[in-house]
Amino acid sequence: MPSILVVREGPVLRITLNRPEVRNAFDEEVIRALTAHASEAATDRSIRAVVLGGAGQAFCAGADLAWMSKAVAYSHAENLRDAEDLARMLERLDTLPIPLLGRVHGQVLGGGVGLAAVCDIVVASEDAIFGLTEVRLGILPAIVSPYVVRKIGVSAARELFVTGTRFGAVRAREIGLVHDIVPEDELDDAIGRRLREILASGPMAVAAAKALIQQVAHANPAEVIGVTTNSIAAQRVSPEGQEGMRAFLEKRKPKWSV
Repeated sequence: MPSILVVREGPVLRITLNRPEVRNAFDEEVIRALTAHASEAATDRSIRAVVLGGAGQAFCAGADLAWMSKAVAYSHAENLRDAEDLARMLERLDTLPIPLLGRVHGQVLGGGVGLAAVCDIVVASEDAIFGLTEVRLGILPAIVSPYVVRKIGVSAARELFVTGTRFGAVRAREIGLVHDIVPEDELDDAIGRRLREILASGPMAVAAAKALIQQVAHANPAEVIGVTTNSIAAQRVSPEGQEGMRAFLEKRKPKWSV
């Protein structure tokens, strides 16, 4: 049975962690597969959104126990290579030039929180349970930390990193990790609504908007005037920008709208 299921639905790519017997905990195989699929999606201009979810009763419960048991005997160099593979996977997902949506339910622990943090939009079930539980094992959420801290802020990270406490979907939304909360049987409908919003937007504009966030997120506005002015000027004169503005003025749908 494949550890990851990949299904193409028109312009949408659905990637599902498929290890329900271990609550979709990841190991070397999952890390390699997710890295490969993210790299492929980044270069396929016909894909306009990616949905990341988990089969069975959980989204992702973090690291697989069998994988962790091997790491106990690893040398520092072997642990470093292992960590670099995970870091590369998260970086590839985080830098996708297309929207990444998280379909989150059940347990979302450790590295699972990292996966949620690299998603642009996270829709969670009401019963989802989150936790950065690494310190309970005597380790730390090092690899996911850049993405989680950026998403939830330093104050929440200082509490959650050092306590390993678990928290629900409402708290996850309050700290910015989750955007929508729905009953589990409404997850697909909620994801569908978000996909319709994305597919009504210009694909090149969406990619440029994602890239722009990375450039301006922590910058002084005065320092990025050149970035912001050139970004909008370039998009306005692009074929997509011209089509979008003309469609608006002519009260019709733009050509890219699905």
